[in-house]
Amino acid sequence: MYHTIEGDLSTEELAANRRDQTIDNENNRFRDETYYSSREYHLGDIQVPLLSVANWGGICLHLRGNVEGWTWAGSDLKYLRFITGRHDLPFYYTQEVKIQRSFLDAFLKGEDREGWSVKGKLPPIDLVLRKGDAEVEQQYSRRTENEWPIARTQYTNFHLTPEGKLARSLSTEKQCKLSYRALGTIEEPQLLGFETAPFEAQTEITGHAVAHLTVSVSPYATSENVPSDIDLFVTLRHISPLGREIHYTGTAGDPVPLTKGWLRVSLRKTDPAHWKHRPWLPYRHYTSNDVQPVIVGELYAVDVEIWPTNVVVEAGGKIVFEIASGDTQGSGVFVHTSPRDR
Repeated sequence: MYHTIEGDLSTEELAANRRDQTIDNENNRFRDETYYSSREYHLGDIQVPLLSVANWGGICLHLRGNVEGWTWAGSDLKYLRFITGRHDLPFYYTQEVKIQRSFLDAFLKGEDREGWSVKGKLPPIDLVLRKGDAEVEQQYSRRTENEWPIARTQYTNFHLTPEGKLARSLSTEKQCKLSYRALGTIEEPQLLGFETAPFEAQTEITGHAVAHLTVSVSPYATSENVPSDIDLFVTLRHISPLGREIHYTGTAGDPVPLTKGWLRVSLRKTDPAHWKHRPWLPYRHYTSNDVQPVIVGELYAVDVEIWPTNVVVEAGGKIVFEIASGDTQGSGVFVHTSPRDR
């Protein structure tokens, strides 16, 4: 809701200003609708100094926006800092308050104790490295970088195998089809999982990932309904050398996996010619004109964006890639259960 400083709006005026995001999402689906187009701004127009604080655990909330907002902002002095923990509490941590005050003092008071206002004095990227579970997140180490994504990133292809493996080499075996049921839920997830071999050495994974999948849909044998779309829910999970999943702190303090990604296949269209399109982050317009048919039995090659992440996998640890038809563990309060939209 929106209120004045004086607090003089009536109950009726407050009610008219109040928005329920879940209802708005049901009623407005495409980027070219007034609801979204009226809220869209050119990030390049942002010229003020910028400090964007991105939470690795905010995998269903602000993480993507923090990173992309920093990437495309036109500010000459812009900084991207990564943190862990809940959505709210880190804002008040002693060290984080110190950094916020230092940044604000530099540009609002002209008291620059650290060099924020001197281009090149401070590295623009400040990473926190997630080694270990959430119990030790206060002890995670930090490292600065000069760009995002990190220039020395070694992008590595992994391939899905019929045996549920995530393999670095492409098998010469005959291709096959793996299936799962539609409309999975947190309580009854419907998914396929693919697991890497144990890592031979400690390995850091930092940056963006994308899943290239070939998918199709078929009706249930006993159903008269003809499916017309596919919702893809993908997740990356971290398995410790002891074989248990390592969870991290989510937005509301809930346990979350490494990261997630989503795609509605009718909105699979990408624009490789767009200046924001990157091999590791496909660009979509998400307009009503981009909707494409999904026909039973047809094969569709799709690119599923996965939100940025960081993890240090110890020797003996594994990564699991999940493909599901609905929400899975780690979705928190950000679930997809609307009967109007599923």
